[in-house]
Amino acid sequence: MKVPNKDKQLLQDKIDLVLKVNYSSSIFAIIFGLACIYFLNIQGVIPYAFFIYAFLNLTNTFLYLKHRNLTLAYNFTSILSMAGAIIVTLFSGGIRSPFIFILAIVVFAAYVTTMVYGQVYLVFNLVVVGMLFLYDLGDFRISENTVPEESRSWFAFLSTVFAVYLLGGVFGKNLLKAHTRLYTSRNEIQERIKEKETLLKEVHHRVKNNLQTVSSLLSLQSRTIEDDKISTIIKSSQNRVVSMAMVHEMLYKRDDYLSKIELKPYVQELCEYLVRSVKGNSNNIKLNLDIDDNKLSIDTVIPLGLIINETITNALKYGIPEDKPGEISISLQKLKDHRYIMHIGDNGVGYADDVNPKTAKSLGLKLIYNLARQLRGSITRESDRKGTHYRMVFEEIVEDFNAIE
Repeated sequence: MKVPNKDKQLLQDKIDLVLKVNYSSSIFAIIFGLACIYFLNIQGVIPYAFFIYAFLNLTNTFLYLKHRNLTLAYNFTSILSMAGAIIVTLFSGGIRSPFIFILAIVVFAAYVTTMVYGQVYLVFNLVVVGMLFLYDLGDFRISENTVPEESRSWFAFLSTVFAVYLLGGVFGKNLLKAHTRLYTSRNEIQERIKEKETLLKEVHHRVKNNLQTVSSLLSLQSRTIEDDKISTIIKSSQNRVVSMAMVHEMLYKRDDYLSKIELKPYVQELCEYLVRSVKGNSNNIKLNLDIDDNKLSIDTVIPLGLIINETITNALKYGIPEDKPGEISISLQKLKDHRYIMHIGDNGVGYADDVNPKTAKSLGLKLIYNLARQLRGSITRESDRKGTHYRMVFEEIVEDFNAIE
């Protein structure tokens, strides 16, 4: 399995940081140990603690280059650093030792690695600081301050330089580089997202224009045909094309590009168009829409729009004939498990109970049932109500839209 570039870069940043901290702290520990012996006149535990720390830390670093286990190398270095800092602190003044701030750097380094390590090392080091404080207050002593009085200022100076160099010269510098790289990558990603959104909007715009062109061609073709039956078939096909074009138009007009369609305005716009298309601008049709504010995928909305198109077109042509008044009702609510229920119907004259997709000669009724299956749902006719009413339960489809066979 390929590791994403973002994760690879993050891992490489951590590796670089651990290696630089190990090399820098080891070299500085050797210099500090030599300064203790030859310059500060500090004998005993403190210089040996520096030398042993440097040796073990460099050994750990070289072993990492063999086994490449970053977690093992990091934790060994952290535990070694804490142990060394505690020993040097104990033998250089306890809670008053300037070297105690190295414990804070260990906690900082842990948080740079992971939040979990940071919290663990924070708690542990707070306990250590508390114990050092209690040790300083008590009478029991296991160590004395081995730093001579005349060397304590220099020891404090070198300890501060050590801490400042690790924080600023190593951690700060590398974190700044990582932040700069992350900021640059973020800007590049945002630019790519904007570019893709623009391209996707352009695709929807062109698809919408192409579908509108097809619709216009069908409209022109229907006007040249004298056979009313054929002209009606072409007009029905035109309405189907328009119902799909509306989906792409809505996606194109969105400021925040998403692959989801707001269902309520889409159904309302589609219904109003169908009423105008079949009955004209002056009509006696009342629309009753009860639709929750849901957003559905384009793979769901297109077949759903075609179902609404076929149902309403049949109602306007056959259920509510001529200029008689009528009502069309659509309600759609969300159920559990990404399922939805839709009731759609009219108060017209209806049709015979023995008419079904198998016996019907028209394409519309067969299309309604086939599209319902495509939405992984079921549709039933509610024959106990006046007019024609359907109840459909369906799922949201998030896969590619497949043509109906």
